[in-house]
Amino acid sequence: INFYGVSTHARYADLAYNYQAVDNYEPGTVVSFGGTREVTISTVSHDTTVAGVISTNPAHLMNGALRGANVVPLALQGRVPCLVRGPVNKGTLLVASDTPGVAQALDPNLYQPGCVIGKSLGTIANDSVQTIEVVVGRV
Repeated sequence: INFYGVSTHARYADLAYNYQAVDNYEPGTVVSFGGTREVTISTVSHDTTVAGVISTNPAHLMNGALRGANVVPLALQGRVPCLVRGPVNKGTLLVASDTPGVAQALDPNLYQPGCVIGKSLGTIANDSVQTIEVVVGRV
């Protein structure tokens, strides 16, 4: 079925693509390319193999026919909830942390091309892990 139209509106706010994952990860989990499938939970701070964040409810899902035990929608562009360890402010660049599946603020001294996931849309004042919205994709 093809759709041809002038415009569409979506309730949700991200564009996602289905990937085969090592496990069935919850929405908001940070994943990296690797493992025994296409993606696996991230565990390395400032990892350049970071793939992004598992989407909650994609507005548009590509590769939707992919089947398997652990198919996950990976947000490629837009805003999604994400597990983040603070402190962060709105607009903070986010990268993978050494806490499995959790993002953290970028340390400019550890920056490498490809390590940035997105930007924070929320604030976390302490070092707790919370779910906040982030913008993924072009940052």
